Amino acid sequence: MKTMILIICCFISHINLVLASEICFVTKENNEIIQKEGDCNKPYPPQSTFKIALSIIGFDSGILKSESNPSWSLPPKTDPYINVCNGNHNPRTWIRDSCLWYSRILTTKLGIEKFQDYVTKFSYGNMDLSGGVADAWVSSSLKISPEEQTHFLQKLIDRKFPISQKSYEKTKKIMFIQEMPGGWNLYGKTGNGILLDINGNKTEFQHGWFVGYIEKENRRIVFATHIVDTEKQNTYASFRARNEALIKLWYLINDMEKI
Repeated sequence: MKTMILIICCFISHINLVLASEICFVTKENNEIIQKEGDCNKPYPPQSTFKIALSIIGFDSGILKSESNPSWSLPPKTDPYINVCNGNHNPRTWIRDSCLWYSRILTTKLGIEKFQDYVTKFSYGNMDLSGGVADAWVSSSLKISPEEQTHFLQKLIDRKFPISQKSYEKTKKIMFIQEMPGGWNLYGKTGNGILLDINGNKTEFQHGWFVGYIEKENRRIVFATHIVDTEKQNTYASFRARNEALIKLWYLINDMEKI
């Protein structure tokens, strides 16, 4: 029932979304396209969706230990950006609440050389970390397209990266979001950012991500949703991307399950 209410709310917001944004949505199973809409080949900064990569990096490097360890505190004089990121956070709440400062502590502890090594091993987008060890993925140098997001996610669920098996298992746990209809489970991450103009200056327009996969028994379907606002909006583009994806995933599951 809760899932159905959420889907209905998402559908209402979808009406306004399509009028003021450009949308890409792509789903794949075993690298085969199931559904694809919009331009999914243009790269954008990954924003907080990069936390998926950071989590496997963190667990593999040993900086992150478990869902609840380490617990770090918001550094003094640091803007949390959103109120829920005040106080202490651990890997689970870092992903859940999307706390940028936690990511920055992680990458700073890792160091730029190891950071670059992981990003290169993953072939993550353009692999460009010139924006800095603490900022490259936030409206900066590192960019990835929705298509490339699905390639990364497919390798993640197929466990194709040269990292420890425990890193995959722990990352999967903190990526879990909710149960979907038909016994499917949803894993993923949102990401929100400000679009830059040709000179690299911030505009008043947002772009937003929701990427991840759904899983049931031995079936796993990856997806990537990306929104580019063409008008100024008062809501986060990432929330609208998530809502858009939930609608489309519900219909996809409905077709597969014949609910």
